[in-house]
Amino acid sequence: MADDGSASASPTGSVSGSPSPSPSPSPLPSYPELIRAAIAKIGGPNGSTKAAISDHIQASLSSGLPADHASLLSSHLASMSSSGELTFIDDHYSLPLVKRGRGRPPKPRIPGEPGPRRTPSDGPRRPRGRPPKPRDPSAPEKVARPRGRPPKSINGGSAEPTGEKKQRGRPPKVRPQFAEVGFV
Repeated sequence: MADDGSASASPTGSVSGSPSPSPSPSPLPSYPELIRAAIAKIGGPNGSTKAAISDHIQASLSSGLPADHASLLSSHLASMSSSGELTFIDDHYSLPLVKRGRGRPPKPRIPGEPGPRRTPSDGPRRPRGRPPKPRDPSAPEKVARPRGRPPKSINGGSAEPTGEKKQRGRPPKVRPQFAEVGFV
């Protein structure tokens, strides 16, 4: 007979047109993330061995490990050590040391916020140093003086001009003249 507008059922009992639900596998972190987490957690002074990393991954993920876990771990450790993500010394894997550069580290930037970059439309650059003090327009104009110590005056700075030059140092002691004594 004719369909009266209802959805037709398939022989299995599901409604046609609806997708069949598939079991979603549990999301496992990638092997490089698991390896980095294991090395950071174990964190020995010399690093971690391959067996210790494998045991840590198996303990943290009790279910859901692939059957070829050992070969996957080996290939990821080899590729990570060759790319520089891990250091491999004496059968121990460790995270590389991060060397800091000299000076103060830069401030973290927010991706949407514009940086302090200057454009030519911002105007002239500010000069270096301390800005000058504001000047009073009603103040008298300053007379420019030469730099350095002023030269000595000709007469040694005394108020009365004398024809005699001042000598350097301490003046000599004035001695009284000898009185004539008569010896006969």
